[in-house]
Amino acid sequence: MTRRGARSRRDLLRLGASASMLAFLPAAARVPTIYKDPRAPVDMRVRDLMARMTLDEKVAQMIALWATKSEVMASGGLDFDPAKASAAYPNGIGQITRPSDRRGGPQVSEVAGGTGARWRGSASTIAFVNAAQRWARATRLGVPILFHEESLHGYMAPDATMFPQAIALAGSFDPDLMYRVQSVIGREVRAHGSHLTLSPVVDIARDPRWGRIEETFGEDPFLCGEMGVAAVRGLQGDSATLQPGKVFATLKHMTGHGQPQAGNNIAPAPIAERELRESFFPPFRAVVERTRIAAVMPSYNEIDGVPSHANRWLLGKVLRGEWHFDGAVVSDYGAVEELERIHHIAGDRRQTARLALAAGVDSELPDGIAYRTLAEQVRAGTVAQAAVDQACARILTLKFRAGLFETPFADARAAARLTGNAEAQALALEAARKSMCLLTNDGTLPLAAKGRIAVIGPNAEIARLGGYSSEPRHAIGLLAAIRTLVGGSATIVHAPGALIVEGDDRSDDEVRLADPARNRQLIAQAATLAATADVVILAIGDTEQTSREGFAANHLGDRTELDLVGDQTALFDALKATGKPIVIAAINGRPPSWPTVVSRANAVLECWYPGQEGGTAMAEALFGRINPGAKLPVTVAREVGQVPLYYNAKPSTGRGYLFASTAPLFPFGHGLSYTKFEIGAPRLSSPKIGLAGTVTVEVDIANIGGRAGDEVVQLYVHDQVASVARPVKELKAFDRVTLQPGERRTVKFTLGPAAFRMWNVDLEEVVEPGMFDILVGPNSVDLKKAVLEIG
Repeated sequence: MTRRGARSRRDLLRLGASASMLAFLPAAARVPTIYKDPRAPVDMRVRDLMARMTLDEKVAQMIALWATKSEVMASGGLDFDPAKASAAYPNGIGQITRPSDRRGGPQVSEVAGGTGARWRGSASTIAFVNAAQRWARATRLGVPILFHEESLHGYMAPDATMFPQAIALAGSFDPDLMYRVQSVIGREVRAHGSHLTLSPVVDIARDPRWGRIEETFGEDPFLCGEMGVAAVRGLQGDSATLQPGKVFATLKHMTGHGQPQAGNNIAPAPIAERELRESFFPPFRAVVERTRIAAVMPSYNEIDGVPSHANRWLLGKVLRGEWHFDGAVVSDYGAVEELERIHHIAGDRRQTARLALAAGVDSELPDGIAYRTLAEQVRAGTVAQAAVDQACARILTLKFRAGLFETPFADARAAARLTGNAEAQALALEAARKSMCLLTNDGTLPLAAKGRIAVIGPNAEIARLGGYSSEPRHAIGLLAAIRTLVGGSATIVHAPGALIVEGDDRSDDEVRLADPARNRQLIAQAATLAATADVVILAIGDTEQTSREGFAANHLGDRTELDLVGDQTALFDALKATGKPIVIAAINGRPPSWPTVVSRANAVLECWYPGQEGGTAMAEALFGRINPGAKLPVTVAREVGQVPLYYNAKPSTGRGYLFASTAPLFPFGHGLSYTKFEIGAPRLSSPKIGLAGTVTVEVDIANIGGRAGDEVVQLYVHDQVASVARPVKELKAFDRVTLQPGERRTVKFTLGPAAFRMWNVDLEEVVEPGMFDILVGPNSVDLKKAVLEIG
C-alpha cells in the first residue's frame, strides 16, 4: 500500500468507517470525503463538495425561503415538515430567511402583545431551525442551511434585548460600547440557530427627510467607519472561522442610500465618483479592510443610471478588486426583482438574475425568486456555469467558515439563559445612558425631585424602540421610570396631551394622523393639568410610523417636512402659555428640526429611540442621576429648505439665503453637560512631516465644573489649499473622556497618511503636500487650531 493510500485509509477510519467495511469498498469509494473533514482547509472542502454537486444543487445554495416557508412547513402549522421539504426542494436549501418570523405560516399569536402574530417564540424558532438542519443533514450531500436574521439594534425577535437605535448608539461616540452591545446581539442571534445577521448599516445619512436615517450612524464617514468596524468585530469577532457566540455580519447598504433624491427611499443617488470615494465609500472600505466582514449587501438605489444590484463597477472593481473583499454578496430583499419592476433595466426575472449574477450578487434574498431560473438558463446557454460555480462556492465558504457542517443545531436551554438576561439588560441601560444628548439648557436641568411634576406628551408612557425592533422581555417608558425614580419625593401627574397618529403598529401600511378635534380636547386637559404643576416634562417626537423605512408604495416612511408631526407644536404652545418651565424629552428617529419648540423650551434632551431601558436613562438624565455626555452624529437643519446640510461641506456651500439663515439648528458633534470642560489648543509632535509620515496631536482637557461628566474631544483636519475642492473640515479622530471635578488629562491622537489622503484631479488617491489645519474641540464649530506642514 502506498503512503497516500495509507493516509486515505486513516482518513476514512477517522470519519467512522470500520476496517471490515473498507475491505469491501471499491477503490474509488476509499477516497476520503474531504468536505466532511473539519481539519481540512476551507478552500479544499469547498472544491471537494463542489465537485460532487449537480447544477441544481449549486443553484439551490443561492436561493432562500421566506414567504415560501409554507412549502416546507406542516399544513396549518409551524413545524418543519421533512416530507414537504424533500418534495419541494430535493436539491437542498441554501438559506432560510428569518426563522423567528412566521412568514409562510399561520398568523396565530404565540407571543402576547400587539405584534406577536408576526413572531415565533424562542423555543418554536429553535425547534424549526433544528428540524430543518436534521433534514438537511439527511439530504444526498448533507449540506446544512444558512439561517439569517435582522439585528439592527437587537435581535429582532421576541424576548431579545432591544438596545438604543443605531443613530443613538452612534451619538455615544463610544466604539467600545458599540463592540460590547453588538457582542450581546450576536450571541442572542446565534443562540437561536442563525449564523448570519443583516447588520450593521454604515450608509452616511445626509437627508433627514429619509425615514431610514434612524438606522444609520449619522452623516460622518469617519464616525460611521469606526462604529461599523466596532459593530462587525462585536458581532463576528476577528477569527476567520466563526467562534461560539458569534454570528457573521452583513455590511449594508452599498451605497448612496443615505442621500436619495428628494429624501425618498430607494430613489436615485445622483452622486459623482469623487464624492462616492471621498464620502460614501470610506465607511464600507474601513470595515472591509479592517475586519473579516463575511457579507455585503448592495443598496436599492441606482447611481448614474446603474442600480447597485447590477453594478459591476461597484461590486466587482471597487468592492472585490480594490478592497479585496472575499466574502459573499447577498441581495437586499426583493432588489433583484426590482431591476425589472422598478428600475426597468431588465425585461423579465430571467434577465434580472443574469444582471445580478454578472455583477457579483451571490445569493438572492429573501426568496430567490429570480435566481430559481439560473439552472435552466445555464442549460440554455444564457448563463455561464462558471458564474454559478463562483457564487455557490462563496456561499459554501460562508457555511464552512461558520462551522455549520459540524455544529448546525441550537440549544433551547442555552438560548433561554442568554436571551434578555440580567447582563444584557444592564448593558442596554448603560448604552441608553451614554446615548443621552443634552441640546439646550437654561439651568432648569437637572430637575429637583420635589414639588408637583407634570409628565405630558404622546411619548411619555410608551417605550418607543424604533424600527427593526421586536418585543423585549422588559421595557420601561419615561413616565413609569420617573415614578420609580422620584415618585416617593415628588408628586407625579400625567396627561397624554395629544396623539400623533391613529395606532402604533409600525407594520401598518397606512399612516393616519390623529383626529385634530380629539387632540384639541387632550391639549386643553393637559394645559389645565400643567397649570397646577411646578415643572412640565414634555415627551414628544416620532412614532415608529411617522419615521420608518418606506419599503413599498403602499408603505411609506419618508416626509417632506422636518418639524414635529401633527398637533405636537400646538400642545407645546398651550403648555408654554401656562408660564411653567418646560423640559423637552425628544424621543425620535430623525433629527429634531423643531425650531419653534427648541427656541422656547427651557431645556431639550435628545433621547432618540433609547431602547428597552430608555425610560430609566431618560429619567436619570432629567433628574441629574447621570450626566448626559452624548453628541449629535448629524447636523440638525433649521428647515427643510437647507437640506442637504452637513458639516463637512465644500467651501462654496452656504453663501446665504434671502430671509433665512444658513446656520444649522445644531451643529454636528454638539452636546452639552451639567458640568464645564476646558479643552486646550492642539500641540503637534512636529510642525512638519513627510507625505508618508505621522504626527502625534496632544490635547489637554479639564473638568472645571462641579460634577463628574463625559466630554468627547473631536479632532478635525482641513486642507488649506488642494488640487480639488476639499471639505471645510473632516473628523479624523475622537475620544470620549470621563473626568471628575477638577480632573485634568492629556488626550493623544496619532494621525497618519489615511487622515490626509484625498482623491486628486486625476482620481488618484494621494497625500498632497501643503498646509493642514488641525482643529480640536467639543463639537464641529468651537475649535482651536494648530497648523501642520506636509511635504
